[in-house]
This record gives sequence, C-alpha cells and structure tokens, in this order.
Amino acid sequence: MKKHSNQLIFPDPSNANPEGLLAYGGNLEPETLIQAYTQGIFPWYDDSSPIMWWSPDPRMILFPKEIKISKSLKHKLNSGKYNCSFDKSFKEVISQCARVSRTGQKGTWITDEMQKAYLKLHKKGLAHSVETWEEDRLVGGLYGISLGNAFFGESMFHLKPDASKLALYYLNERIKKWHFAFIDAQTPTTHLKSMGAIEIPRERFLKLLEKSMKKPTKTGRWT
Repeated sequence: MKKHSNQLIFPDPSNANPEGLLAYGGNLEPETLIQAYTQGIFPWYDDSSPIMWWSPDPRMILFPKEIKISKSLKHKLNSGKYNCSFDKSFKEVISQCARVSRTGQKGTWITDEMQKAYLKLHKKGLAHSVETWEEDRLVGGLYGISLGNAFFGESMFHLKPDASKLALYYLNERIKKWHFAFIDAQTPTTHLKSMGAIEIPRERFLKLLEKSMKKPTKTGRWT
C-alpha cells in the first residue's frame, strides 16, 4: 500500500491475487476504512499477521428484494418469541461475533484492534448492529457498515438456531424500505446462499458499488 501525503492509497482491486488479497499494512483509522469500503476493499487478518486488505472475485451479495425465507424461519418470525433492535448493543454484538468458532480457523480475525476500529465507526454513525432478543437475552445479531445505499456485512453470530438469520431478515426489511441497492456479504457461505445471496464477478460488483456510492449515506443511530 502506498502513502500520498497523509492519505493511504489502495491499489486497483483488479490487481488482487487469485485469493483476493490486494495489499497489506496501513491502519484501521475511520478514514482508511471508509476509503477501502468505497473501493470494494475490506480488512481481514489475525493477530499473527499485518493488516491485510482483500477484494475477492467473485463477490457474494444479497439484493434486498431477492431474500429467501424458509418455512422454519417464517415460523420463528410469526411466533412472537423473538424481537429485533438496531444499534442497541453494538459492542456486545461485535464481541460475540469475535467469539464464534469457525471451521478451519484458529482464533479470530475480529481482533481487539478491529473491534476498536469498528466501534469508532459506530460512534460516527457509519457502523451498525442488528440484535435478536429472546425476552431480554441477546441470542443473535450482526454488524456492518453503511455507506451510500449499500450495507457491508462484516460478521454475525447466533446462540439460538436461526437467530442470526432473523437479524439478517430484519436488516433486509429495514434497508429495503430505504431503497438500498445490496448487502455485501463479501465471501460465499452456505448460510447466506440459503437466504438468496449470490456470487457475482468483481467487475460487476465494483460497478454496482460505484453507483451506490453516489447516493447519500444514512448516518446516525438506526433506531
């Protein structure tokens, strides 16, 4: 990564290697993260490596109008057992996401440094959380960044079956009303595919992203 004056300059995303790795180094200051996301780049690394920046090809995204809701999820939505909130417990959500055990992964990529960085973005009204509650217990949720009319999903967790899917459903309903273009899910997972997320070429993703960044960003708490 190059530095021009006090600003970091990211390489063209098309220069990423086959795995999607584009650059390393730099920092996680809000201005750097905002610059990265508006160019289709995100950080992903662990405590044993420097900050690594990625722009995978293909890219997984979810168009709000194309979400798929299973019968079991509909049942949970209609049961009245769970309720949803926005930006009520951002710190707890990101902390829970960091604790999730993932197949083939040692430790977590949501390091203390990452958590502090996204908390700064949350305080700026750019990073948001969605919480799923069973009475007064947090049982699932997700967090991500909103820029333009795009939402960049970072991570999710569940302590009860489908609790993270409920959070995604409520997020999708909210941003659909606001005419958001897409949710960026970054890399493929069966969890998200089951809810209608699809893989598209990076080139197409970057064109959609460029268009979405021309829209105003909905800042502040999503209450």
